[in-house]
Amino acid sequence: MTKPPKKQNALSLLAEDPQGRALGLDLPRGTIVDGPAGRPPLRARARREPLLWVSDEPVGVGALAACRASPALAGAGLQAVLFQDRRGLEHWWTRDELRPGSMSDPDDHHVEPVLREFWAGVVPDPEEGEGPDGAGLIAPFGRDWPGLAEQRVPLEDPEEAALALADDLIRDGVLPGPRLALIPAGRGADVPTAMGWRGAANHENDTALLTTVVRSWEERFGARVVALGFDELHLSVAAPPPTRVAALPVAAEHFAFCPDNVWQGSGSIRAYADEAVTGVGHWGFWWD
Repeated sequence: MTKPPKKQNALSLLAEDPQGRALGLDLPRGTIVDGPAGRPPLRARARREPLLWVSDEPVGVGALAACRASPALAGAGLQAVLFQDRRGLEHWWTRDELRPGSMSDPDDHHVEPVLREFWAGVVPDPEEGEGPDGAGLIAPFGRDWPGLAEQRVPLEDPEEAALALADDLIRDGVLPGPRLALIPAGRGADVPTAMGWRGAANHENDTALLTTVVRSWEERFGARVVALGFDELHLSVAAPPPTRVAALPVAAEHFAFCPDNVWQGSGSIRAYADEAVTGVGHWGFWWD
């Protein structure tokens, strides 16, 4: 049986049409990034394709909304996000850090086993002298994986929440010098894996496992990927848990997903639930 022709990577059109007019877009000046240092991905292909497009200059409030407002964006198979261009890590997306070919396929994973394994890898081991302090760190949970938090109904449209958060992060200086970026991906949660992002490499090398979790948060909490930095990930949340009781199992998921948020931040799952989860529409993650 003859296979259908592969859909053209829409980014290839931007090489000849930098502002994306043929795609129905009106982009600022930008550059196509063709992957890590000119080397082909581990899953070598006969012909290389563009990896992502990023604006040449920082963008301001409303830029992400203007781009995402185009119905042609999804039709072109592109997702629009912001990149954090932080001092000392300028242009990190060109620094030979992206490894799309080294990632597995998120479709091959399921969220519960992924988080259970993450949890087992980060909870303290009483046999290594981490008994009392470790128990306080993960209380009210024990060493056994506590299970997934319950799904919640969004309080607002997830896309509107994402765009509002993007503007807030720019105004508040959380994203200094943000760049607009386009990545070929089927959904927002797939962006980190599709571009080969390795910001969590000190915790997990296979970003597809992280994408599996973010996909589940999309479905259970109306989460959306808004921005990525060298080692940071920012999500908007349209259905944050409203109470501490509801937030605790979510905080446990966050600890498994990004233990540095608790280890080097709140200090315990209880404190983290109060400070960063209960009623909070911005979930930010940072891996040391």
